[in-house]
Amino acid sequence: MSLIAAAVVAAVAVVIPMVYVVVRALERGWGPFEATLWRARTLQMVVRSVGLAATVTAATLVIGIGAAWLVARTDLPGRRFWRIALGLPLAMPSYVAAWGWIGWRPSLAGPLGAWLVLTTISYPYVYFPVLGALRRSDPALEEAARSLGRAPVRVFLGVTLPAVRIAAVGGGLLVGLYVLSDFGAVSIMRFEVLTQSIYRSYRASFDRTPAAVLGCVLVVLSLVVVMAVTRVHHRARFDRAGTGSSRPAPPITLGRGSLPATLALAGLMVVVFAVPLRSLVLWLDRGRSQTDWSQWWSATTSTLTIAAVAAVATVLVALPIAILSARHAGALSTSVTGLAYAGHALPGIVIALSLVFFGVRFAMPIYQRLPMLIFAYVVLFLSLALGAMHQAIAHAPPILDDVARSLGRTQWQAWWSVTLRLSAPGIGVAAALVCLTVMKELPATLLLRPIGTDTLATRLWSHTSASSYAAAAPYAATILIVAAIPTALLSGVGARDPSADEE
Repeated sequence: MSLIAAAVVAAVAVVIPMVYVVVRALERGWGPFEATLWRARTLQMVVRSVGLAATVTAATLVIGIGAAWLVARTDLPGRRFWRIALGLPLAMPSYVAAWGWIGWRPSLAGPLGAWLVLTTISYPYVYFPVLGALRRSDPALEEAARSLGRAPVRVFLGVTLPAVRIAAVGGGLLVGLYVLSDFGAVSIMRFEVLTQSIYRSYRASFDRTPAAVLGCVLVVLSLVVVMAVTRVHHRARFDRAGTGSSRPAPPITLGRGSLPATLALAGLMVVVFAVPLRSLVLWLDRGRSQTDWSQWWSATTSTLTIAAVAAVATVLVALPIAILSARHAGALSTSVTGLAYAGHALPGIVIALSLVFFGVRFAMPIYQRLPMLIFAYVVLFLSLALGAMHQAIAHAPPILDDVARSLGRTQWQAWWSVTLRLSAPGIGVAAALVCLTVMKELPATLLLRPIGTDTLATRLWSHTSASSYAAAAPYAATILIVAAIPTALLSGVGARDPSADEE
């Protein structure tokens, strides 16, 4: 009973910010709500946000599907290297990439720069699920199509692409939500969209109703994306030509296409890493004399401390939900898990805004204190931890708990000594994933961080907002270094995956 109570409380807490921002937007009645909603400026921000999300998603679908197909289905030279390298952009914060590009070419500021940065760092959201789908799909259908004389392009469009459609759509959903919620890249590229308008509206006026209304608009856009993708998923069909057993597909010979394919992937890596790192090296050399190293040390320690506390808190909150969903399947566990994942559709700026409103009205003792910031991180990243932990707990055989209890252990002692130990690697992955994401998070940190506390992300944003690129360089370099630690841990776990395909 205590497990159910803890899981329900944790799941309900996740949706409180969304409910409260709606209540706050309607607090003064429909008049002010409609006045803000139907302003020409609001429509312009909606069009910009949707347009950016649509174009970035389309580009990432092309890049992600193409890269996954080259790695999984062809004899591309160095496939093992490319399999790992193509996923590394996930470790690059959007505002660091934007800082690198605009520091090198200030003329990129605007929609083109925002599109370029968000596309190059978010395509792995499509690449990873499509790569997994290709490795699991039945190659017999493609072989049958080729045996009937179909050209490779027709096989790809008519057989391969439909087989990975659901994985691609799911990845596209993540990209769309990420772009709608992004604040760092669009701010540094000076391309105003809804997230930036919400932040400016909150900072510029004592009347916070417009910010709440814009927050509701952003939530609605995110939910529309989720519902549209869910509808596509429900219409999905899966076909196999064989018995269903998994076997590797024979690689397609690229021939003369090997060099262009390799150059294309190398060019993508140059765009993702070379330009930001080049700017980082140049500005870092100039910025060493402009950096207040006491502020840098304070921001670094704050970032590491807050990320560690947030990771522990998120894992603890996710634990009862993961146990309930893995061990007690049913309507209750499904509902609780659905509520927990609802936070994934909420942009960070909206979560932060709702907690600002709530803190000012009802929780002043913890407003702009560490507990409220940690709660925001839990709401934002609970779904990340829950996915990894659910899989780990589900793979721990329940019968081992029964054996332990038959030997005199209590239910809690059996779970602690058996299931928790078996699930520890998955729980560690969840903690590392949350830690990595918290280190890169910007909008919630800007609005909710404790007074007098700065993180590496907020210091970088402050300097780049003032076009002080040299002063920002040490903070950008440190973010990449500290984010590389959990990224390396996650990559190490992935490298030991026994399902990795052979060259």
